[in-house]
Amino acid sequence: MAHPEVKDALRRTRLANERTYLAWLRSALTALAVAIGAGKIVPGVADVAPWPFEVLGAGFAVLALVFVVGGARRFLQVESALDADGYAPLTGREALLVASVASVLAIATLALVFVR
Repeated sequence: MAHPEVKDALRRTRLANERTYLAWLRSALTALAVAIGAGKIVPGVADVAPWPFEVLGAGFAVLALVFVVGGARRFLQVESALDADGYAPLTGREALLVASVASVLAIATLALVFVR
């Protein structure tokens, strides 16, 4: 039988994993809101060509998918690692994917803001 302190630490770690998963989902919902704003609302209220903003909105929708799928994947990886008494670090490849998509969208947003 596990020591009570170890059992309590495991519970806290699992709850932290759940909170982290919810943060991934909140980020996905935020990206979706930006996608709608950039892709549909801005072209509807501003005198601009709609296609660049629609492309930007689609990019933010892709970022939302990265957050949803990545968050679910991370949650399951961490849970499996906890079951095996192990650790599941975020790989550099995963971090680079999120950073790359977000950076491209940030640059595109800056370009649209300053060019328009």
